[in-house]
Amino acid sequence: MKSVLKLELREARVMIAAAIREAETIGVLESVCVVDDGGYPIALERMDGARITGPQIAWNKAFTAAGHKRSTHLFNQAPNGPALPGNEAFGIQWSFEGRFAVFVGGFPVVVNGAVIGGVGLSGGNGEQDTACGLAALNALRDLLAPEEIDVLVHADIKK
Repeated sequence: MKSVLKLELREARVMIAAAIREAETIGVLESVCVVDDGGYPIALERMDGARITGPQIAWNKAFTAAGHKRSTHLFNQAPNGPALPGNEAFGIQWSFEGRFAVFVGGFPVVVNGAVIGGVGLSGGNGEQDTACGLAALNALRDLLAPEEIDVLVHADIKK
């Protein structure tokens, strides 16, 4: 039998609030989704005025990051990104009814070395989505630090 940590609404809300604060600071309208280890949303928010397509894209990015245990942009990062033409996962973005996202903005949530969920962002450019995603992961790290729980905060995560 194995004990596992699970993301809950409290953590998801802290992550989303931090991502939105960062979005406001850098002047971008974001949608933010935090998913569990199965890729299903725990919390999803779209800032006022953000694109109506953002929530679905943010969910897709979070789903991909959680399920495949890597930051979504690593799929198409040259030269060895597995989703690039000629590489072993070319076309993977058509998997899961088109829900598999292979561009920047999705990050696995890695706690004590295990992927327990994902966070996805949509609305900014790659740099902006990354900044907001890192803000979310930093907030989770700060929240869980008193419990001596380790949260990986890095843009390029591959487990």
